[in-house]
Amino acid sequence: MTKEQKNEVIEVLKQKFTQYSTFYITNTEALTVAQTTNLRRTCFNKNVELKVAKNTLIKKALESLDAEKYAGLFDSLHNVTALMFSENAKEPALIISSFRTESKTEKPVLKAAFVDGAVFVGNDQLEALKTLKGKQELLGEIIGLLQSPAKNVISGLNAGTKLASLLKALEDREVAA
Repeated sequence: MTKEQKNEVIEVLKQKFTQYSTFYITNTEALTVAQTTNLRRTCFNKNVELKVAKNTLIKKALESLDAEKYAGLFDSLHNVTALMFSENAKEPALIISSFRTESKTEKPVLKAAFVDGAVFVGNDQLEALKTLKGKQELLGEIIGLLQSPAKNVISGLNAGTKLASLLKALEDREVAA
């Protein structure tokens, strides 16, 4: 690979790291061609971009963007590395987990993940990443929590009018008797 080609790869990687707030660093070594094709297809169907790149080029791209911000990821850059870029923080974790189950293999291995500024290192973090909530889910929960007190007040007011009309009916019944 010429220096010019390496610089092109670094620029493409920098664009991807800037475009996505979530990316996973995985080890796909020892996957067969059929398994790799299946993984790529699954990623494509779930709107996750899968890119394989040399560790030194990945490191140079991250360092040129913000070496301090990505410092926790550098130790994960060894062996074969595939990057998974996604808008949804937990989708790559779900893909990895289901792929392992379907193909009865321990690959791909999660080396590290970068999710909205947080660094997750190690394969043992996969379960935690699978339970992360996306922006849309969190916004939905916040809106639901904000609406809840208003609904309680409205139902309380409705119950109050029903109670008042019930008392009025009982009072009218006593007066008539």
